[in-house]
Amino acid sequence: MTCWLGLTIVFNHHLPKLRNFVLGQPIVMKKLLQPYHLVTLSPWPVLLSFSRFNLLVRIIYWFKFNNINLLILIIIFIILNLFQWWRDVIRESHFQGFHTIKVIKGIKLGIILFIISEGFFFLRIFWCYMHIFLSPRVEIGINWPPVNINSFNPYRIPLLNTVILLSSGIRITWCHYSLIKFNKKDRILSLFITIFLGFIFSIFQLYEYKNARFTISDSVYGSIFFFYIDWVSWFSCFCRNNFFNN
Repeated sequence: MTCWLGLTIVFNHHLPKLRNFVLGQPIVMKKLLQPYHLVTLSPWPVLLSFSRFNLLVRIIYWFKFNNINLLILIIIFIILNLFQWWRDVIRESHFQGFHTIKVIKGIKLGIILFIISEGFFFLRIFWCYMHIFLSPRVEIGINWPPVNINSFNPYRIPLLNTVILLSSGIRITWCHYSLIKFNKKDRILSLFITIFLGFIFSIFQLYEYKNARFTISDSVYGSIFFFYIDWVSWFSCFCRNNFFNN
């Protein structure tokens, strides 16, 4: 009900422009009095928020009942939603000229702040791991990994997934520089390789999680392992096998 109400408001807001476009009448652009871009009403943020919430619910339902009927449909809907949203962004920047120098600087600053936040996010993860790794508490048997926890061999799937993850980072950097140099062939090739490596990484990660002899509820080790990406789990397994073997 809320989604349809939002769509109705947005459609009524853009109805005059749509009518002028259909009738062939020119759309008069108001002159910008300031260098910043104030976006118009759009249904995509609201629809994407509902879609992501439904995706979370369906994933939990998939884990509990092993049913993916609506999960695939929701993923397709999210992809279409993202396509429409980025279509509007490209239209605003390239065809309507709303992305001025000030707007571009703001977008770059936003990306920089996002990367900094991700850096602090991983710093917090490593801090958590090193705190428990260097000083195991009594609750986990003063041992790392805790008692009755069988960890993976760090030189098998964890190491392979670490190499795949780093390789995908190299390929996406290749894609970035190809984009700067307007090299379409290398850009498409490098992006395809990056997506393929990401798919292979996810398959190995799923295989590793399904064959783990512990769960996310098995003390702090299980929580850290299933929360980390694979190269961090490789580091934890490596430290365990090389520093805590009797």
